[in-house]
Parts: sequence; C-alpha cells; structure tokens
Amino acid sequence: MNVLIVHAHPEQKSFTSALYATAVEHFKQAGHQVETSDLYAMSFNPVASSRDFEERANSDYLVYALEQRSAFKNEKLTADIAAEVDKVTRCDLLILTFPVYWFSMPAILKGWVDRVFVSGHFYGGRRIFNQGGMSGKRALVCATLGGREAMFGNRGVHDDIETLLMPLLKGSLGYVGFDVLKPYLGFHIPYLDADARAGVMEKWKQNLELIAEREILPMPNLNNYNDQLQLL
Repeated sequence: MNVLIVHAHPEQKSFTSALYATAVEHFKQAGHQVETSDLYAMSFNPVASSRDFEERANSDYLVYALEQRSAFKNEKLTADIAAEVDKVTRCDLLILTFPVYWFSMPAILKGWVDRVFVSGHFYGGRRIFNQGGMSGKRALVCATLGGREAMFGNRGVHDDIETLLMPLLKGSLGYVGFDVLKPYLGFHIPYLDADARAGVMEKWKQNLELIAEREILPMPNLNNYNDQLQLL
C-alpha cells in the first residue's frame, strides 16, 4: 500500500507532530511505501495565485479552476504543486495530521488543498464524490483540539465535531472521491498530563493497526442523483 501523510503543525516537538511521526513509523514497519509532506518544514506556499501556472490559458482574467485544468493537461503547473499532485495520485491512503484552528484546519493545510486538488484531475463536472478523480482511495483525518470531548456532540457547546469538520471531510476529501474514514480526534491535548497523552497515543496506534476495518463516513452517490444533481 502507498501511504501519503500530510502534516501541518508549526512545532516539531508538539504532540500532533508525535502522532504524525508515529503514523510514519507504523506504516514503514508494516512494509508499506510511505511518502510525507511536512508543510511547515517544507515552507509550503499556501497562497493560490496566478503564479501557480507556468503558462496561462487566459492571461487577461484569472479563473483559478480553469487555469488548473489547462495547466494540469499541458503540464504547466509549477513544480511544487506538480510534486504534491503526484504524491496524492500515487497514494492509496492519505492521512492528514493537524491541530484544529477555529473549527477548521490550519491555513497552510487549507492552502495545500486549494493548490493541489486541481480541477480536471481531482474533480470536474460530475466527476465528484463516488465518481471523483480520487475514487478508490481512502483518507483519514487525525486532528488535535484544545477543547474537552464533552464540549462536542448533541449536548456540547460546540456541536458535533464531525459536522464542524464537514467542509474538509465532505467538501474536500469526499468531494474529490476519497472514501473518508471516521476521523481520529485527540481532545484537550495542551492540558493533558503525560499519562493521559500516552493513552491518546496508544489509542492512535491501535486505530492504525485496525485501519482496514475503520468506519467510512457516508457521502453522496451520484447514481442516486439526476442531471441537476438532485435526488431522484
């Protein structure tokens, strides 16, 4: 299996970084091919702009998605984007490790999605969800939070965490065709003592061991939708 692990945390000694390193080691020890993108270490540029294309289809007016399609087709994406596109295309399993910022992912990871999930390859027209370009691949989010687990859910002040992360889980990963696995979440991480953190890490290792059995989140199936993408 080819595994790509994309990590977004500014502190290499953080617990989130330890979760990332543990995943890398786990899959290597299991004999899988592992590639990584440590976005902060790479100084990855998260800003989508006209500079992402070595050649423009329309030099007068920038429609980013259309330029992505043209640049991908004509191999005119800049080298940093092309390298990441190749990594995702090769992988069977994509893992994202990051801390939750403002109910979402860090800006550097959002920018990675913006620039790397290129139109025309990852998605386009009806090539979304089960017909998306990444159909047949799996994706797993491993995220850490400062809030306590009790703060999320039907009775929690922050509502259900999977609902809060739906722009990533459904709007990005599911949209381009990944089978999106139930996320692994580490709650209250900055405030846990060493023993509690060890428990979160051990649970992460157990989840990695059983990843083949992990629940897949429900996503739309286009076979159930008409030409207007409304339910039949």
